Amino acid sequence: MMIAFSKRAFIALTLILLAGLVHAQGQKIEEGFDYRILPIPQPVETKGKVEVIEFFWYGCPHCYDFEPELSAWVKRQPKDVAFRRVPVAFRDDFMPHSQLYYALESMGKGDALNEKVMYAMHKENKRLLTESEIADWVASQGIDRNTFLASYRSFAVVSKARAAKQLTEAYRIDGVPTIVMQGRYVTSPSIAGTKAKAITVMDYLEEKIRKDKYK
Repeated sequence: MMIAFSKRAFIALTLILLAGLVHAQGQKIEEGFDYRILPIPQPVETKGKVEVIEFFWYGCPHCYDFEPELSAWVKRQPKDVAFRRVPVAFRDDFMPHSQLYYALESMGKGDALNEKVMYAMHKENKRLLTESEIADWVASQGIDRNTFLASYRSFAVVSKARAAKQLTEAYRIDGVPTIVMQGRYVTSPSIAGTKAKAITVMDYLEEKIRKDKYK
């Protein structure tokens, strides 16, 4: 009798878990709750693709926390998904972080060092708010200090940092991390409720954009 009861209990527990899984997979995604639509859509850079922008700030603990899930999502995307990051400087004294981002990008070091920048700030308590601090840290990563500074101070990098600030305002970004898809759909872990739900919403919006023929 004990064995039969254990089997029944196991089957019952399995059914409960499966029901929970089905419920989780079938979660309803609603505009206004899980994502918002920008009142004024912004133009996309690449036609015929799903454009995804992450607005972030190196110093944001929530961006650092979301990074593993977001990076995993990006890695599994097909070729019709165009992903890019836009650094946000809500204050003028954060602009050096935007310049750091674009300087690393211009040197082809962004993919290798972006996560290390975040680790340095959030785990090693480095602020990296002055040119000297930033250059010293970059040099510690094996990059020539003077070469980096030439890029960091360049007209192209400074212009991109300023353009990112304007883009942040155009998209009405008031917190990070924020994901904007196709210049109109906005979601984030705080909007969706959790990091996992945000990723689910991104998958949903990706398919929606494809069905709408990338509009």
